[in-house]
Amino acid sequence: MPDTAVSNNSIKLLSEKNVKKYVLPSYNLENSFIKQIKLKNTDKQRAVYKIEHGKNSYCLKKIFYTVHDLLFIYSAVEWWYRNEINVPRILPTNNGGRFVNYRNMLFILTPWIDGRKCDYDNESDFIKMGINMANMHIVSKNFHPIPGSAIRYNNKILYNSVNLHLNNLLNFSNLAFNYKTSFSKIYLQHFNTALELAKMACNAALTIDNNNLSRSLCHLDYVNKNIIFDENEDIWVIDFDNCKTDYCAHDIGYSLRRFLKRTSTNWNIKLTIQWLNSYNIINSLNIDDLKYVFVYLVFPQSYWKVSKNYFNNIHQNSKYSIKSLNKSVNSLYAQLNFAYEFKNFIESKFKTSLY
Repeated sequence: MPDTAVSNNSIKLLSEKNVKKYVLPSYNLENSFIKQIKLKNTDKQRAVYKIEHGKNSYCLKKIFYTVHDLLFIYSAVEWWYRNEINVPRILPTNNGGRFVNYRNMLFILTPWIDGRKCDYDNESDFIKMGINMANMHIVSKNFHPIPGSAIRYNNKILYNSVNLHLNNLLNFSNLAFNYKTSFSKIYLQHFNTALELAKMACNAALTIDNNNLSRSLCHLDYVNKNIIFDENEDIWVIDFDNCKTDYCAHDIGYSLRRFLKRTSTNWNIKLTIQWLNSYNIINSLNIDDLKYVFVYLVFPQSYWKVSKNYFNNIHQNSKYSIKSLNKSVNSLYAQLNFAYEFKNFIESKFKTSLY
């Protein structure tokens, strides 16, 4: 945990008054109106400000990563921009730099993108998201960052983490039998369904040929809050903090899981297949890519995560834990139906058994 005195001091340094006085002059924006939009005072402290200067609006962001990471992200944004993907570029300071260092805190400035957040309940928005991601992936398969950038590259084997999580679930079931708490009873009541999902994911992960997985520059937080439709209904992508060179299927899985966990779109196989088909027209997915997406979506992530937090901290607030567990198990059976239909879709497409 951060030292309280240091933490409070850093919040004071991040006040609108101080940022306006010590950061904005580097952009000749000291006479602008500034409003703090977000402040997260965690280990990865970040803040966002909206800057209004005449008819122009900007987004000033206090970032939590290193200069080397920033160089990678700058490279990624420039690559996509130069390949006609709508992204807000990182603007230069008065001296041509790409950030401001104020009291060892780094700030970057981009244009403010006006528009509406992507609506997951709007089928057209959802499909456009997939098409845009496919375009982002296909233009960045040969991406290389500028010298001095951090190495942001994923080559992890998905089976290793899925198999570990499956064993976690088995260990948690033993603990649940021993503890006999209210949480344990709910956990065991739904355990067989969760275990079936975990085994399906693990079996598919075991057959993935990692060397055959498609790679590109990936956003890795490609969710509706980071997708903006402007007044012309053109799609923009923002917030590149997590981007790295990775498996395309990882980017797809992360994006789709957020959509599928929602109540109104809960494990909707029809829309998932429609999204994947639209993506596939632009950037073709092979069987290993789809196996990866299958594993990512089918493993009972929420059930595992809630259980892990509970059994590793048995004395924590049980009411909150039970509420979280109930929320996770409510959709397990819909997720299982989704898993079988998704499996059938992949097997039908490639005329082969998934595992």
